[in-house]
Amino acid sequence: MFDKFVAYLKKRLAITEEQAAEAVSCLKTKTIKKGQVLLSAGDLKSEAYFVNSGLLRYFSIDEKGKEHIIQFAPEDWMLSDRDTSVFNEPAVFYIDAIEDSEVVVVKKDFFPAIKNIVPEILELNILMLHNSIRFMQKRLNMLLSATAEERYLDFIKLYPNLTLRVPQWMIASYLGITPESLSRVRKDLAKKHFR
Repeated sequence: MFDKFVAYLKKRLAITEEQAAEAVSCLKTKTIKKGQVLLSAGDLKSEAYFVNSGLLRYFSIDEKGKEHIIQFAPEDWMLSDRDTSVFNEPAVFYIDAIEDSEVVVVKKDFFPAIKNIVPEILELNILMLHNSIRFMQKRLNMLLSATAEERYLDFIKLYPNLTLRVPQWMIASYLGITPESLSRVRKDLAKKHFR
């Protein structure tokens, strides 16, 4: 149940099997059906989700009811809403399952609680935060300055196995373009590739 999460920790920390087993002993897994919502705007849930299997998405819904996908979380990714998980404010975003999924639920107090077992865990938490900031800065820059084709190629690089797992309208939403524009980008790339 926690093998992938333990592997995730061991890849980033020098911990023993015993330390890893003790660290995850307070965690729980959760099975989520496709379409099930883990977090809605307005919720107060101070937890993150490590994806053992399946696929989650992190998105907002504007006043016109249009969805704006911020991030996808495939296997071995962790996802949370910082408003609620860090600042104890109501969530602004949504998290749901694109596929049937199994996640490890990581409560807010997980990292401080296991620092006695693995002191380096706080450094890992800070590194994860910085990595998240770096990811969002790059994503923002791509949305502001890159062409639709460049954004799509970056999507493929970041999420190499998602193009067949995610509906095209969701990819378009992530890229900030219409599904029709995404179709044109894909046709243009196919022409370039086969010349």
